[in-house]
Amino acid sequence: MHLRKSEILAIILLLLSVAVAIYFNPRLPQRIPSHWNAAGKVDDYASKFIGLFLSPIILLVFLVLFIVLPKIDPYKANVEKFRKYFDGFIILLFLFVIFLQIFIILWSLGTKLKPYIVFPVGLGILFFYVGIMLEKAKRNWFIGIRTPWTMSDEGVWDRTHKVGGLLFKIMGVLSVISAFFGKYAFLFIIIPVILLPIFLIVFSYMGFKKV
Repeated sequence: MHLRKSEILAIILLLLSVAVAIYFNPRLPQRIPSHWNAAGKVDDYASKFIGLFLSPIILLVFLVLFIVLPKIDPYKANVEKFRKYFDGFIILLFLFVIFLQIFIILWSLGTKLKPYIVFPVGLGILFFYVGIMLEKAKRNWFIGIRTPWTMSDEGVWDRTHKVGGLLFKIMGVLSVISAFFGKYAFLFIIIPVILLPIFLIVFSYMGFKKV
């Protein structure tokens, strides 16, 4: 099976995540942090195995999906039109998951980075790139803002993704800015994450009604 360069790089990152988990396994306590509250305090723990190896498991699932889904999409020719942006998203998402894995390891070893700074910045970069990808996305069944109305009309798809891409980039900027607001940072992320999908669903429906 021929693999794309992005898929080969994703496999390398998966193996890196596995290697990191194996290397630090004997160095960490049996229970490690798994969740932080808005003030940056740990409020939940997980077993060492879950804390270390959940990231490689997640990456393995992502890898399978990213290889298989574009190949079985009825609109796979459209996916190829923005494939380089999708490939970029794959790599950025893998780096983000490994970033979280390393953050947990560092915290467990005593290097307590502030989560209300680290997480918003990481998410902000990811959101911003999603916005770029959405602006380039062509109609398909697995990637993008897939509502009954975007899937039914290419014009509605394009307009919805143009607006959605811009809003995701704005959400990314807001997420990075939220790092300066301490325990209130999560509000800059949670509120847009809830409201943006609702807005885009309504926007695509209203756009379809005008067709």
